[in-house]
Formats: sequence, structure tokens, C-alpha cells
Amino acid sequence: MRRSPLLFTAPLVLLCLLTLVLIWEAVRVNVTAEARTDWPWRLQLLDMEALGSLLAVAAGAVLARAQYARTVRPYLGWRGAWTKGLLKGDRSAWRVGVLNGGQHIAVIESWDCRLVRRGEPDAADAPWTDVSDVLSELTASGLLVTEDFQLIAFGPGFPLVGTGGYESVLVGAFSQRFAEQVEALYVRVRVTDVVGDSHERILDCMRGARAGHNAPVD
Repeated sequence: MRRSPLLFTAPLVLLCLLTLVLIWEAVRVNVTAEARTDWPWRLQLLDMEALGSLLAVAAGAVLARAQYARTVRPYLGWRGAWTKGLLKGDRSAWRVGVLNGGQHIAVIESWDCRLVRRGEPDAADAPWTDVSDVLSELTASGLLVTEDFQLIAFGPGFPLVGTGGYESVLVGAFSQRFAEQVEALYVRVRVTDVVGDSHERILDCMRGARAGHNAPVD
């Protein structure tokens, strides 16, 4: 998770600065009156009463923001199951969907993919690419769009509405032939919540597709 610099970092920095000023003033009032006539002890940054009020406001703002951010944060999840009606010929397809289990909307910031073919090492350092690059690679290998797979591209600004439940948005649908040729298809989704914090989740679209109890039925 990445915090919003404006709405999280700025109030926290202000609170730290005010705390440093409080420490300075606390030390300053405990030196002798004669010493306070010399530099740097004669430097008074803020009146103690005003400083106390500002500290209370800053601390309250930081705590309120943290509590609100926890309330509105999205909970990104995914689900996969064999189903029909998503590919040509009404053949069985491994349907993968992403969901926001929180109560508030989250907006997609970025959507990237990483493809691992069967027999290739699962390269964790391989670069993330967009959906169009993965589509080109899949079609070049002989897999057909709408017949062997569907892969949805989501652009920045697409809203993932908080359902508080299990309703998912389609990410892709993959045939049994696709599952036999592709070891893993990772999708990295990054969203921004209503307070400006970023959240990221990586989905392994093929996880569970080849499990015995999930075998497709045609």
C-alpha cells in the first residue's frame, strides 16, 4: 500500500514539526531568565497556549485520517470457476473475476500482466506488460481470442464498486487448451481509494484451473 503524500504525509510531517517546537519551548522555559536574553534561547517560536492548540488539532487530524482510511480501504480479491457461455461453442471456460469486498469505490490506477508459458521458468523478475502485448503473444502461439480465451483490459479510472460481498468483475475466461499451454497468467491491479491511498493485488489467473476437483465438464 502506498499512502497519499498530500493527505497522509503532510499532516504527519506537520505533527512532527509541532512536536519539535514543543520540545524546544519546554527546554527554553526551563533555562534561567538571564540565559533567555542570549541567542539562541531568546528565540521563541510559538506561544505555549497556541502551540498546544495546534498540536491537538494536528494529532486529531492524523488519527481521524487513519481511522477513516481504514474504514474506506478496498479489499481486493478474486475468484475462479469453470463455467459455460463465455467462449465460442458454449465450451467450458475457467472464469476469473476480481472483486472489491470493501464498502467504498476504488478506482483502477494501473492494470498489468505477466505471462508464463508451460515449460518456462516462472520468472519473477520478468517485466510487467499491458494486456495488448500478452494478447499478441498468445495469438502468435496459436491460441484464438473468444475461442480459447478472453482477456479484459481495464484502463485508469475504471471504478471497482465496493460490494461488501462476492460479486466479481470479469478479468478473463480461458479454455482447457489454454490451461494446458499456459503455466501462469499474472494480473497486477493497482487501485486508488477515496482518500488517495494506493493498494495493489496480484492475481494468478490459472491458479486452481488444473485442480482435479475443478475439472471442466463439457
